[in-house]
Amino acid sequence: MENATLRPDGGLRKRLLASGTLSTWRSDLTGGLVSAALALPLAVGYGMFAFGALGDSYFAHGALAGLYAAIVVGFACVILGDRTTTVYAPRVTTTFFLGALLYQLLHSNAAVLRDGAHLHLVLLSFFATILLGGAFQALFGLVRLGTLIRFTPHPVMAGVQNAAAALLFLVQLGNVCGFDHNIPFTAVAQHLAEIKPLSLVVALTTFIAMWKARAITTRVPPLLVGLGIGCALYFGLMAIGLKADLGPMIGVAAAVESPIPHRLLDEVVSLRDFTELLPIIVTGAFALSVVAAIDALLCAKLVTAPGAPKVDGNRLLIRLGLGNVLSACFGGITSGINIGPSIANRTFGGKTPLSVVINAAVLLLAAGVLFPIVGYMPRSVLSATIMVIAIQHIDPWSLDLAQRIRTNGSRHRGLMLLDFAVVALVAILSVTINIVVAVFIGIFIAVALFVVRMSHSNIRRMYRCDTVHSRKVRAPDQVALLEQRGTSILVLELQGVLFFGSAETLGDEIERIADSATHNIILDLRRVTEIDTTGARILADVQRALNRKGQKLGIAVGSGSDNAIRLTEAGVTGGGAAPFFADIDRALQWAEDDVLGAQLKDDADDEIALAQVDLLAALNHDEIKIVEAHSRRETYARGVTIFREGDPGREMFIVTRGRVSAYLAQADSGDIRLVTFAPGTVFGELAILDAGPRSASVVADDDVVCFVLSEAQFIALAQTAPNVAIKLLAGLGRELSGRLRRANRTIRQLEG
Repeated sequence: MENATLRPDGGLRKRLLASGTLSTWRSDLTGGLVSAALALPLAVGYGMFAFGALGDSYFAHGALAGLYAAIVVGFACVILGDRTTTVYAPRVTTTFFLGALLYQLLHSNAAVLRDGAHLHLVLLSFFATILLGGAFQALFGLVRLGTLIRFTPHPVMAGVQNAAAALLFLVQLGNVCGFDHNIPFTAVAQHLAEIKPLSLVVALTTFIAMWKARAITTRVPPLLVGLGIGCALYFGLMAIGLKADLGPMIGVAAAVESPIPHRLLDEVVSLRDFTELLPIIVTGAFALSVVAAIDALLCAKLVTAPGAPKVDGNRLLIRLGLGNVLSACFGGITSGINIGPSIANRTFGGKTPLSVVINAAVLLLAAGVLFPIVGYMPRSVLSATIMVIAIQHIDPWSLDLAQRIRTNGSRHRGLMLLDFAVVALVAILSVTINIVVAVFIGIFIAVALFVVRMSHSNIRRMYRCDTVHSRKVRAPDQVALLEQRGTSILVLELQGVLFFGSAETLGDEIERIADSATHNIILDLRRVTEIDTTGARILADVQRALNRKGQKLGIAVGSGSDNAIRLTEAGVTGGGAAPFFADIDRALQWAEDDVLGAQLKDDADDEIALAQVDLLAALNHDEIKIVEAHSRRETYARGVTIFREGDPGREMFIVTRGRVSAYLAQADSGDIRLVTFAPGTVFGELAILDAGPRSASVVADDDVVCFVLSEAQFIALAQTAPNVAIKLLAGLGRELSGRLRRANRTIRQLEG
């Protein structure tokens, strides 16, 4: 029995199949192998690109550095707790950064690098930058800057990415042309006679095969399709004796030792010379860490499976940072999340971190045992596939921005041009001068442009209140007075962030707009996302200046919000009994009451006669008595709900004392006040017309007196006094028509 369980077809295998463990292992194995096949040429190609400034003799060292990065960071991230199927390998943006940094070190004016024997010091500084950059990256995660780093201006990252894509493409020209030795892309035009046409044919075939791979097969990743077809064509041409007309292979020697940092230390005579390069190392490491962190956080979003838990950006940075520190110690370059292999890993079955371990193990095997075989990969084939990847890495947002600038004639075109200028400037500086300088200059310019934009007016819309009124229904004489004097009420609807620059601009605009005819000013802050301390103090100064001129300031803002608290601390108070108004409707009511002044009757005190109700204005004394006889007088105490939303509608209410308000229930934001009815107004009148359910709830704001006319009483009125019923319906028509006209004027005013 014991031996039976050890046989492949025994009970152990059955239990593994039943639990799904064996199936998961097989899936992880497939995903790890396929993703490794994709990651291997990318790691080799990017490593060669990073070491390109050192020439042909360091191609193999660069290839190893790329492989070491993928191996070390892959193992490290899994050990440090990554439980996803994310594959780690060098990235185009960081590799471009490292290539530019190595070129800068080789051509530095530092005194210690002026003699000929300085290559070991250059390489030691190069790996020190990678190590310190990883440490900075981990530090960003430890102090929880993962969220903040994502707010680095996108035009800066787009510029770096576009420069990397362009340079990555151009650097491949020498290999594509089949030159026997490394020739910079800037000098290709001077060596046209040395171009090997068959090398171009192989490269073009590889390029097209990878670009159109989905038309050939959907079961094999495009990179492998391109490499397979390109290599087959290359070796086929070689077999028929055309080797001299083809470009060289990578040509890795059998025994290549990567320049590992601890070996370089033995070659440096004095570390004191190393200190002269510290400014380059520190600034380069910090810029590298910023670029690598942003790239990692963006890629983490792209490789996360739909429905999977959100990636913790801070933990990701810690893992990647420590992994890159170890990568530098082993002679590897900076690594990050590799999108293509990560998605391939998941697509081809990878379910657990075991697939990532298998991926790294395959790369370790390739670097340690199979590396001489890598030397037989044709340079033209590898470069052609990298050219495709370079084109695919052009920032799509930049392309979309250029298209919108070309076709868009809106007022935002100027802002889009500024963004595009930052993208172009960072890209040009990255290629022509220094990528570290380009990153910092780009961030500075983007921040400066942001401050300039934020200093623009926060006013989203402004309007006077001769046509826009509160939801309090008033008597006709009061409505007429508000339409006459409502221009003295100015409403400013604000948006965005109110900080020291924009608040100062707002204060100047209020002083300019609020002329002597303006009595009440309302600031609607509901769309203001944040107010800083200086902005709140500026608003306090604005309020004091208005008070000195006899003008009143009302503020619509949630009483318990952070903005309200900040304003209160700065000494700002609203214009009503409460410090602030909960919404613009109540602020408008306060301003209207203030404008009406002596003409405003105390709606809550005295009961008016039915003859004073506008609805019954066309009825004579006897006809009003008939209406009174067919209705009943009801009283409601303050706070009583007269009817609720959804209740059957069978009665119409005429208010003769007190006020009632209609509310619409909102589960997430509380009840919304739709309208307030004052004495002399009518509500619930639709019940007489259609007997449908109540569309809102009505609550008594004061002790209320109403005359209630039910549907049955109205039918009786129509039978006994049809002329009175007709006049009552005509009055309802005038009431509804007046409300509709006022609503149309308000909409026209707000939309304009």
